[in-house]
Amino acid sequence: MDPLIVILLVFTFFPAFLWPVFAKNGREPWLSLVPFYNYFVWNQIIVKPVWWYLLLFFPFINVFMVFLMIVETAKCYQKYDLGSQALAVLFPFAYLPYLGISEKEHYLHPSQRPKIKKGQIREWVDAIIFAVVAASIIRIFLFEAYTIPTSSMEKSLLVGDYLFVSKISYGPKVPNTPLAFPFVHHTMPFSTFTKSYVEWIKLPFYRFPGFGKVNRNDAVVFNYPSGDTVVLERQNEDYYRIVRETERDFSNQMGARYQPGMGRKAIWNTFHVVARPVDKRENYIKRCVGLPGDTLSIVDQQIYINGKKGDNPALMQFNYAVVTNGVQVADRKFHELRISNEDIMFYKNVGMLPLTQENADKLSKLPNVTEVRRIFYQAGEWEPNIFPFDKRYPWNVDQFGPLYIPKEGATVELNLSTLPLYKRIIGVYEGNTLEVKDSVILINGKQADSYTFKQNYYWMMGDNRHNSADSRYWGFVPEDHVVGKAVFVWLSLDKDRTVSDGKIRWNKMFRFVN
Repeated sequence: MDPLIVILLVFTFFPAFLWPVFAKNGREPWLSLVPFYNYFVWNQIIVKPVWWYLLLFFPFINVFMVFLMIVETAKCYQKYDLGSQALAVLFPFAYLPYLGISEKEHYLHPSQRPKIKKGQIREWVDAIIFAVVAASIIRIFLFEAYTIPTSSMEKSLLVGDYLFVSKISYGPKVPNTPLAFPFVHHTMPFSTFTKSYVEWIKLPFYRFPGFGKVNRNDAVVFNYPSGDTVVLERQNEDYYRIVRETERDFSNQMGARYQPGMGRKAIWNTFHVVARPVDKRENYIKRCVGLPGDTLSIVDQQIYINGKKGDNPALMQFNYAVVTNGVQVADRKFHELRISNEDIMFYKNVGMLPLTQENADKLSKLPNVTEVRRIFYQAGEWEPNIFPFDKRYPWNVDQFGPLYIPKEGATVELNLSTLPLYKRIIGVYEGNTLEVKDSVILINGKQADSYTFKQNYYWMMGDNRHNSADSRYWGFVPEDHVVGKAVFVWLSLDKDRTVSDGKIRWNKMFRFVN
């Protein structure tokens, strides 16, 4: 059954669990089954103003309102302690019927309810719980704060930019793992290995309606597709890349004694390796350059979509070789050009820097700079860590494709040549059993020469084209991994400077993301 139908049925008929409560309060029990009116009657039972009922028709807010109505119901049965109210919220399907059935529990009209004087601790606890619940609903369904941790989107978004990510631009997702410690992502505070969530309850993917869809050139936040498996001691590295490189090392060192899988086994024996659900994978931010149904290629660093030149971000960067006459470029000049200290790499008189075309022109005019040359990878120069990691596709960061980006419902031909492009989609993202036996492709045990995609996919790239771990390194971004749209930068801090030296980038604050 469609997850949306399940959610709507649960929400619409949730008051059915109040059947005995309705009966105990002189209401017809069957009214608890009447969609919409059941909430109106429930609102009357707890004696709340009609605007409480009206708020139930506002998405996301209605979830919070139902929690409040559950707590108010518990109060009507003289459950004033925090433990009982928490029990009602956590287990309403059992606790609410109990209040109506039990002869020991008696309904008390709110006007007759004694005034409960809360202690200072209880006041603080109630306030904290309310703040946590309200903030969690905002964070899950409306918007979330995000910090730019790497230079992959420079100069459009800088390291140290603090921005808001809109969940409602594309529609918020239902959390896959709703039972989690609030305000942290996947690991408990002050811990390296302890998960911040439990998987006792797993919800299927569903996206609520949003204001629009992912558009080409949007700055998109998404769950890192290759983050389904993580080496905890090396979380900044791609697990699959670690395994590929370890396998190559073992092959080079052991020669004929090497057997496939030895490198992977060594990784698992040496480190802590864990699997993560979609919503607990690392959040990445990149620019969407390819939409479902597009055919993408990169020729001489220029992106082409369906055979036409794609738009280039105004502040796009590439790596440049910078040669001096022996006199070093002053740090002050790098600061003026907003080049991060960690991006400045010089050996003697030769350096490698990520630069916009404008910054490259400015550096070339310095009297001690003799050459500024853009780094360029030629066609046929195969990078083994470039998707799809197969010699039949000798691609690199500057020469890539053509590659079809899957669209929901579209069908592609499947053979041993095309399989490397789509095998992760088939076997991982769309949950099929994929095997190759005697050169025959088997999907769910049946021979297959084509495949029809179940969801949309996107192609994401960083504006800092030579310093971005993006789709060129791990492939497609599934629809169910898309989190939201980066919309607004509210603070920008330069980590290379002190407050007195201009740490706050005033000219980069309070700006919309393009």
